[in-house]
Amino acid sequence: MDKTFSTTPMAWFSELLISSLSYTILYYLNQWLTIDLTYDLGVNWIYLPAGLRLFLTLIFGLPGAMGIALSSFLISYYGAFPLGITACIGIGVISGFAPYLARIFVVKNIHLAPDLRNLSVQKLGLCILIYALWSAGLHQWWFMTVGLENAGTIKHFLVMVLGDILGSVLLIAIIKYGIDLFKGSRKTVH
Repeated sequence: MDKTFSTTPMAWFSELLISSLSYTILYYLNQWLTIDLTYDLGVNWIYLPAGLRLFLTLIFGLPGAMGIALSSFLISYYGAFPLGITACIGIGVISGFAPYLARIFVVKNIHLAPDLRNLSVQKLGLCILIYALWSAGLHQWWFMTVGLENAGTIKHFLVMVLGDILGSVLLIAIIKYGIDLFKGSRKTVH
């Protein structure tokens, strides 16, 4: 059974909170680090939070998706998007649930175990690609639906896909490097 539906209420809330806070922090860090790599409003050449979205929904499932959705809504509503509450709700829902839909698709179709025990580089690559396509497609459709200027073009879609893929790969590489550094420092202590 998928752990998403079997955790305690406290664990579920903790996962939602961890997802929400970590996504918010990385979003603003990405804004600061990649200010010159922004293609257009909501479209970045490198989007590190994409990797975190995927990571959080792969690890936490539904609580991760809901935490991301909440943060993304708040970031959109109080941030740069010149849109109303309905548009920002849609942005939040897509931000949280595009990676969750990718997770469901990958678990069912490429036989990824819900606890990720059989996650390989190939399956992770497929997760990233499927997530990037879902996310960019849904975001661009929503941006076009709510009338965001310049949205819905193939160029915006492709830049968003590329930004999500690059951001995901880069974030995973940073996490892997950090784990390796941590393991190396623990060996020198013992």
